[in-house]
Amino acid sequence: MNIFIFNLQKITIICKKIINKMSNHDNHSVDKITLGGLLVTLGIIYGDIGTSPLYVLKAIVGEGNVIDKNTVLGGISAIFWTLTIQTTIKYVWLTLQADNNGEGGIFSLFALVRRKIKHLTFFAIIGGAALLADGIITPPISVTSAIEGLELVYPSLGLEENHYIIMMIVIGIITLLFLFQRFGTSVVGKAFGPIMLVWFGMLAILGSYQISQNLEVLHALNPKYAILLITEKPGGFWLLGAVFLCTTGGEALYSDLGHCGRKNIRVTWGFVKAALLLNYMGQGAWLISQAGHKLESAPFYSVMPEWFIPFGIVIATLAAIIASQALITGSFTLISEAIRLNFWPKLKLVYPTVQKGQLYVPAINTLLWLGCVGIVLLFKESEKMEAAYGLSITITMLMTTILMANYLTTKRVKSIYIYFFLFVYISIEGAFLVANMKKFMDGGIVTIFIGGILVFVMYVWLRATQIKNKLTEYDKTGRYIKNLKELSADLSVS
Repeated sequence: MNIFIFNLQKITIICKKIINKMSNHDNHSVDKITLGGLLVTLGIIYGDIGTSPLYVLKAIVGEGNVIDKNTVLGGISAIFWTLTIQTTIKYVWLTLQADNNGEGGIFSLFALVRRKIKHLTFFAIIGGAALLADGIITPPISVTSAIEGLELVYPSLGLEENHYIIMMIVIGIITLLFLFQRFGTSVVGKAFGPIMLVWFGMLAILGSYQISQNLEVLHALNPKYAILLITEKPGGFWLLGAVFLCTTGGEALYSDLGHCGRKNIRVTWGFVKAALLLNYMGQGAWLISQAGHKLESAPFYSVMPEWFIPFGIVIATLAAIIASQALITGSFTLISEAIRLNFWPKLKLVYPTVQKGQLYVPAINTLLWLGCVGIVLLFKESEKMEAAYGLSITITMLMTTILMANYLTTKRVKSIYIYFFLFVYISIEGAFLVANMKKFMDGGIVTIFIGGILVFVMYVWLRATQIKNKLTEYDKTGRYIKNLKELSADLSVS
């Protein structure tokens, strides 16, 4: 235990040194903190990671399983340290430093290192394709999970013969969401921001009340419970696949850097993380009080007073719909960067607002919509979609780690710090990847297949561009200016 705390302190010190080193080489300001900016940030990038309390602890304990106190404490402990080490330290502290003229995302990171370090194209293409594949499944699973919550109010919707109604509602909501994108992320963020503010406030209040009823859950802050869950509980290692769902929005957080700005993300993340942890521990406090009984309902709704459940369902439904926004806006940024890097065919880019970094890509918006509708029609239920969720984003995180290590090299960070960074995050993300591989045949193969198609398109376009450039001869136009002027002035030529 003492060794673990010492290592965490060492990680923190090293990260601060790395940030200082990077800041000395990059002093330009990419954003300003404003109330409007904070609201937009809440509205467009935290939907995915912010709605994870709906299903993470339910997935860890398992519906129908007997509630075990050590499993609950171990799961919450794993969630706490994952959000701290993976999301806070890696993404909010370190990776956000690597902005390419204010833009974020794995392709922006690649653009920063490709001139100084060769042979990294493969990692960038794999990571970008995996993130885009995850962007196709995030809206269907979040919206379907939300709409299925209506079965608590209208039980008839839970009948198999009526499930097509759920599917049509989901497709309708997804369609409206994608139509809304043309107005720009600033408008989207201002519309969604107040809803997410209410959502996170609700999470914090409900969690705090439950914690006050059972303070034993605070023991979960001790990392030994996470270690015991993984090493001693039979099948505990595979529960990392469920734990990982608490941080799936981390990569989207980096991709949306250009839409929100680094400072706005860092300020809002403190509030978001506090609300998430309070709710997770509140659910844990309730679960501990039910130890020995079977889990028959989602812990998220069980911590609510009975009179509040209908309101909770409405707010959760709205928040889950918004959850898809982070990957959508992140996908626009990824594609714009891919076009600049010759990874993707040239497409029309629209800038709906005067704010730098906020963009809309009509063709990709349509492509994502078609993919999302296809996922809904293929899987039909959120439980089946869960099997395909999380695997591809783990691959993206690993690729980001590799590129980030190379970026630190270009900033002349000491090698010992870079190797330590690689060791820590390849170990963590490698463990998550192995645990998520269990989902491969249950649905993960779908996102891997989609990602494979995207990799093929990117590689073929890149090679075609390289071949064209190699065979194209360029000549200076200066000696042709006189002839061009005469041709322009010749009225006989129509």
